[in-house]
Amino acid sequence: HHYLLKYIIIGDTMVGKSCILLRFIDQRFIPIHDMTVGVEFGNKLIEVPRENTDPLKLKLQIWDTAGQEQFRSITRSYYRGAVGALLVYDITRRESFESLETWLKDTRAADANMVIMLIGNKSDLGYRRRVTREEGEEFAKKHNLLFMETSAKEDKGVNEAFEQTAKEIIKKVEAGEIDVDSGNSGVKRGALATEQIANPKIDKKQGCC
Repeated sequence: HHYLLKYIIIGDTMVGKSCILLRFIDQRFIPIHDMTVGVEFGNKLIEVPRENTDPLKLKLQIWDTAGQEQFRSITRSYYRGAVGALLVYDITRRESFESLETWLKDTRAADANMVIMLIGNKSDLGYRRRVTREEGEEFAKKHNLLFMETSAKEDKGVNEAFEQTAKEIIKKVEAGEIDVDSGNSGVKRGALATEQIANPKIDKKQGCC
């Protein structure tokens, strides 16, 4: 892979964080999932297309955190060194939307540069909706977040949420806003990126004449 990116999934308990991780990593959905105690973990390789060259191969290292108050301090320790966050609420539970400010404050305190994707999960339960799509969009716009609604159950929007976040992170890396060599930016060069630095392609125009 070219880069390894560290993600965290945060938000209130029972919003579907573990289901999102399971859907993304294993393409499975388990309706009754034991509450996460502490942190769960998964890895997945994805490819991000690039113009005029091979796609970028990225390894995502994803930490799924517990939403309960008593695990908050454990969760906070995992914010450090993460470059991407999926901030999840449940569209059928208004209170999970109302506590987003608190989660966001913790995240920004850990790293103001983190790329955050706001996710309104359980879009398959539209008939029980308590948070409109517009409210989600509005919150994301106000706080400069990416936004998507997803359904881990119906496999809608989950892959796109992870991929969109990765694209945004890579943009920041390429713009020099994220220092890959700092050691705690949440981005590490993989073998492919190191190889490219060691063996840059020779510009054909510079050949001998």
